[in-house]
Amino acid sequence: MAHIIVVGNEKGGAGKSTVSMHVATALARMGHRVGALDLDLRQRTMGRYCDNRRRFLDAEGLSLPGPVYMDLPEIQQDALAPGENAYDHRLSKAVSALEADSDFILIDCPGSHTRLSQVAHSLADTLITPLNDSFIDFDLLARIDNDGEKILGPSVYSEMVWSARQLRAQAGLKPIDWIVLRNRLGAQQMINKMKMEKALERLSKRIGFRIAPGFSERVIFRELFPRGLTLLDLKDIGVKQLNISNVAARQELRDLMLALDLPGVTVRF
Repeated sequence: MAHIIVVGNEKGGAGKSTVSMHVATALARMGHRVGALDLDLRQRTMGRYCDNRRRFLDAEGLSLPGPVYMDLPEIQQDALAPGENAYDHRLSKAVSALEADSDFILIDCPGSHTRLSQVAHSLADTLITPLNDSFIDFDLLARIDNDGEKILGPSVYSEMVWSARQLRAQAGLKPIDWIVLRNRLGAQQMINKMKMEKALERLSKRIGFRIAPGFSERVIFRELFPRGLTLLDLKDIGVKQLNISNVAARQELRDLMLALDLPGVTVRF
């Protein structure tokens, strides 16, 4: 069976699609077969990222490793039994179609609470939650006091992950390996940044996730999207020498892949 990686939280702008594309492409470039799904049926950022990649490579006559992307198939309403949910069937059908030819299936979730996102989280072997370095984003995981010091209790997203964990346990599946990324980090060492780090460390012990390094805020990520490229593709399109920022970003990706500790993956870049 394919190992399912879900990238999700319930807030937009945390860099989910950037993380999704870089993880999927890194796995493909290391020789693994990777399928990809985008459950944000409206914005479809991951889907457009993959579309951009295909068009750019075709135009340049290049062939570079990457994920095999597919849209969710449509389901005829008359094919559903009473009480069955069409979204459940669409996701199940897509996963089944990719699973035969995939070592990993990466699922990019929308930045909102949807039925598709709920079901996807229950399928996750590995869950990656990118989080902006802000207590606004932290509030999705836990409620805190006015000083940002004391954790008052779990919040909406943590409760959804807990429900997914219960569903997996009832089905006799392995527990979700939940990784929270501190993403889009700024360069400055601010008091808020240190408070966030301490709060995440306390919360990780309380509700059971690992903390991994994400990406710093860099212009290069915005420049790569229109061509569907990742940091690992730059030399293959003729960039002879990476600048310091690009080298640092590539190292961040390597650190992330090492921290994920995915089964059967030896990080080689």
